[in-house]
Amino acid sequence: MPAWLHTLAILMLMAGALSALYILLDVARHPQRMAVMTLVWPATGLYAGPLGAWAYSAWGRQTAASDGEGMESPAPPFPVMVGKAACHCGAGCTFGDILAEWLAFFVPAVTVWLGYGTLVADRIFAVWILDYALAFLIGIAFQYATIVPMRDLSPGQGIIAAVKADALSLTAWQVGMYGAMAVMQFWVFGTLLGRRLEVDTVEFWAAMQIAMICGFLTSYPVNWWLIRRGIKEAM
Repeated sequence: MPAWLHTLAILMLMAGALSALYILLDVARHPQRMAVMTLVWPATGLYAGPLGAWAYSAWGRQTAASDGEGMESPAPPFPVMVGKAACHCGAGCTFGDILAEWLAFFVPAVTVWLGYGTLVADRIFAVWILDYALAFLIGIAFQYATIVPMRDLSPGQGIIAAVKADALSLTAWQVGMYGAMAVMQFWVFGTLLGRRLEVDTVEFWAAMQIAMICGFLTSYPVNWWLIRRGIKEAM
């Protein structure tokens, strides 16, 4: 692996970790109106780095319980609300993908159970199935935690509403993420560099940061449509 690329990957991961830490510390001082956003914003900083920290500083703190005088923060512009909804979706994907990738790394048999060697020829596709499953479960849990209090729904109604609100958004995110990772895995690293991205390398997770941003971009228009149709709650 080129030394400059290795160094760049380390710097990208450090920027993400420091951004997430900054957001965590700030959230402790400015509790979020929606408790789930306490996890969403640090996750955003983890992959988006300083860009995520800037977004939190510009709009995330506005969702705090009050402005210090008992008044609710003003609603942000609609494009910002869509971006926050996409980040909400992305947090579930982030946590799910991290869990899935390390699970497949430490328990390789999981990929065999998911079709590696029988249904798919490359291990990465079996891991993506696991990625999607865990991201979906965590994403639905996040959406449930958001929708149920806002709409005062029963548990059953909440699950149905959460699936309707997050399934399409999460799928759009994963499509963008998978597409970016495929380009980097098979072309940039595989063809150009003659290497393979492995989970236990900094290059892999730096590539995942880029892929997550691509997931945000593919998920954004879907979230715009879902909110306009009233299927997903604005944030």
